[in-house]
Amino acid sequence: MISEKPLREFWLKHADAETSLRFWLKATKSALWKSLSDVRKTFGSADVYNALTIFNIGGNKYRLIVEINYGIKIVYVQEVLTHAEYSKGDWKDR
Repeated sequence: MISEKPLREFWLKHADAETSLRFWLKATKSALWKSLSDVRKTFGSADVYNALTIFNIGGNKYRLIVEINYGIKIVYVQEVLTHAEYSKGDWKDR
């Protein structure tokens, strides 16, 4: 289960992110990930910071930060950021 609300709110502000976020959402809802290795089979550029998984969205223009609970198969959307917002690093303290 994934909350679509933060994704929708983001693509309403950044319309060019909608297609990529919808693709990510569809792929993630059907995924049966058990580890980061499985995530990278679907999204090769997925990266990790502490307990968070980070996805490049929209040709590296945006970043999607989520927490994946592999045990109960739930993905929690933490933040969707522009590349500039992500680069500032403030998200690491939230």
